[in-house]
Amino acid sequence: MKLFTALLAVTLLPFIPLHAEASNVEDELVVGIQSTKTQAIRPLEPLERDFMSIYDLMYDGLMVIGDDYTPEYALAESYTHSGKTWTFRLRDDLYFSDGSRVTAADVVATAQWILNKAQSESSADKGYYFNLDYFVDKISAKGEQVVEVRASRNYYGLLYAMTFPVVPAWALEMDNPPGTGAYVAESFSPGNTLLLTPNEHWWQTPPQVKSILFVMHEKPSDVIESYEYARVDTVFTRAIASAQYKSGTSSLALDYRTNQLECLLMNHSAFPTNNKSVREAIRYLIDVDYIAQQIYMGMVERTDTPFVNGTWMYNESVSSYFKTDPEKAMALLDAEGWADTNDDGLLDRPNDEGESVTLKMTIYVYEEPDNDVRVETANYIADTLNSYGFNVSVSTMSFAQVQQRLSAGNFTLTLASYAMDVCPDAGFMLISGNTGNYCRYRSSAMTELCQDLRTQLDQTSYQQKLYEIQTQFAQDCPFICMFYRSGTVLTRRMYTVTRDVRELELLKGIESFRN
Repeated sequence: MKLFTALLAVTLLPFIPLHAEASNVEDELVVGIQSTKTQAIRPLEPLERDFMSIYDLMYDGLMVIGDDYTPEYALAESYTHSGKTWTFRLRDDLYFSDGSRVTAADVVATAQWILNKAQSESSADKGYYFNLDYFVDKISAKGEQVVEVRASRNYYGLLYAMTFPVVPAWALEMDNPPGTGAYVAESFSPGNTLLLTPNEHWWQTPPQVKSILFVMHEKPSDVIESYEYARVDTVFTRAIASAQYKSGTSSLALDYRTNQLECLLMNHSAFPTNNKSVREAIRYLIDVDYIAQQIYMGMVERTDTPFVNGTWMYNESVSSYFKTDPEKAMALLDAEGWADTNDDGLLDRPNDEGESVTLKMTIYVYEEPDNDVRVETANYIADTLNSYGFNVSVSTMSFAQVQQRLSAGNFTLTLASYAMDVCPDAGFMLISGNTGNYCRYRSSAMTELCQDLRTQLDQTSYQQKLYEIQTQFAQDCPFICMFYRSGTVLTRRMYTVTRDVRELELLKGIESFRN
């Protein structure tokens, strides 16, 4: 195939300066990805981020998440719900890539495989789609085209769980099972290349792009190097260094949002962050916009709450709570009796025993390999707080050490990130006593709101509860949300008109793109 010939030729060339304007993709695309773990195409057991974007082109779910982050129909053409029973009807004439008919039994078998893995007591690996177990009590087929779900958590969020990839019942344990997506795997050499070609049985209009070749690299820096030397047309990267390409004329830089929410966690059971005024003062003193632009080089999407800014779920009305305001911060501390009584540059006040105490705390932080931005952020926060009379130091630890401190509640401040689920529900970090509530935040009002959220059956009522949760979050200041990390798709060939490019769906739209 000419695609492989072109690739081999270009890898022998020296560095080629890039001057031409980016153009629309035609019939083929070469994509550079990082992959060292994936040895087989197993859509129900993904091992790497970049492969998730590949599986997204090969497999469909009952539902798909649209540009505005609402569930839309995919294999399902409709759904209804009555009580705890949700009924999904499949589209007519759906076929897998091998030509076999898609039936409700295939959907049920796929879901049951996921549920069995999630419920297995013998394995610590619950699978990527384990959240299905939170929503589904029972799933069954009612004839050829109807899937019936008995919900264990009966609310609008269940639709987000119905996005798992569907494969034939007989192919659950096989490599490269047939799918219902726009593309199929023509050839796969683990660690080297994967070639996708159109699925002739796809249920939508055949794609214009007839071949997508994925070239695999060991390290993120290798991916960037391949792009620099024009060995590939397109790369996915989360490296901060990719920001330099955003101003180039030869590339298009498509920012995408990850599910990684960066936060400054504040322990409500530890002095002095057990005091709401101290937490609020910290929030007013830290310039998160500076961190986003100067430290993370704009490779983020700002948010002040656990929900995604710019989407239907985000409550813009709470923004006034999160504006940097040193004067307001110092007024809050002054009202609590904090003052520099001995001119040593530190705010102090007497404790219950009459002893002088300061706003002493340590920021615990862990870092990702080859990326020191979180440590730099911790130092910036410490320097900022210290300039206003706090007594803050930074301690860098391994991920396991920080996780242990969070679980034990043995911390005051911690810079960390949450991997947010596809379903917009932050109850795991906000409900009193929940496993992700590392801050020991306790609010009966918040717990009730989160529980009420899980009873809403339509988008309008669900949105209202999300808005109320964010108002409560702003008022209580349980911790500080800073931003979702973002990455960049660098490409010389435009292949999509999708408005919301998201991690795990980085080639979304290529199947419907027309030159």
